[in-house]
Amino acid sequence: MVLKLLGDKPLGSRDAEVVGHALDLDPVAMCMVAARVEEQGVSPRSLGGELWSNGDPLTALCFSGANLIPLLGDAEDIAAFAARALRSPRMCSSVVGRAEHVMEFWRHASSQWGPAREVRSDQPLLAMSGPPAIAPDPGVRRVRITEIDAYLPAAIDMFTGEVGVDPCLGDGGRSYRRRIAALIRAGRAYARFDDGEVVYKAEVGSMSRRVGQIQGVWVSPKRRGKGLGAAGTAAVVAAITAESRTASLYVNSFNHPARAAYRRVGFDEVGTFATILVD
Repeated sequence: MVLKLLGDKPLGSRDAEVVGHALDLDPVAMCMVAARVEEQGVSPRSLGGELWSNGDPLTALCFSGANLIPLLGDAEDIAAFAARALRSPRMCSSVVGRAEHVMEFWRHASSQWGPAREVRSDQPLLAMSGPPAIAPDPGVRRVRITEIDAYLPAAIDMFTGEVGVDPCLGDGGRSYRRRIAALIRAGRAYARFDDGEVVYKAEVGSMSRRVGQIQGVWVSPKRRGKGLGAAGTAAVVAAITAESRTASLYVNSFNHPARAAYRRVGFDEVGTFATILVD
C-alpha cells in the first residue's frame, strides 16, 4: 500500500492552509501537533518531523517525529501510514493519539516495531473551557528560571514514574533540562513551593491558539491525599481558560486518584487516547 497522493513526500509549506483546517477539526486531540505547526510551520525542516497524508489532509493526516501521532483517517489510511513508517528506520519513541487510530496503527506496525515496552490502550481524554469547579490553590504560580534547580528533581521524578525511563540517561539530563528550561521561560511550568521545596508541579506541554494541554502533574509523595493535586491543577486550568483556551489532559484509566481529582476540578471526558511506548 502506498500514499495515494504524495508517495513518500511529506506535506510542506504549500499545504499549510489545508493542514490548518484539518487541525481545527479536532483541536483538543490534535493540540500537540497544532501547537508545533502554529509555531514552526509545516515544513519538515522547521517542524521537527513530517506530516503525511493519504490523499486529502482533511480526511487523512499523520505526524511523524519523536512521537508518531495518527491524526485523521479510516482503516485504509492508518494502514498506509503504518506501511510508510515501516519503510524507514523507526524515529519515534512512542505512538500516541486517539485510541482508535493508535491501536489500528499498532496492529500493522507491531510485527516490526514490537514488542512494545508498554501499551496504554485506555487513557481518558479530558477537557474543560470554563473556570474550575473548585478553588484554585493560590500558592501555585509560574516557575521562575532561577528556580529550575529546585524544580528539576520533581520533574525528573514525575517523568521516570510516568514513562518508566530516567530522562537523564544518555546525556546526563542536559537535553531534558533544556526542555524544562524552555517551558519555564515560556511561562508554562507551574508549581507550589513550600519552604523552597516543590510540593506540586505541572506543565502546559503543548499550547495551541485554542487549547492548552496539561502534562506532568505531580504531587510530592509526602503530601499526597491532601487535595494538592486537584487544587493545583485547578490553578493551571484557571490560567489556561483565562486566555480563552480550552484546558485538556489525558490520564491513564487505572490512575483512579488522579481521575477523581480531575473530576473535582470539572473536567469532562471527551474521548480516549492510547499510547504505545516502544524501545
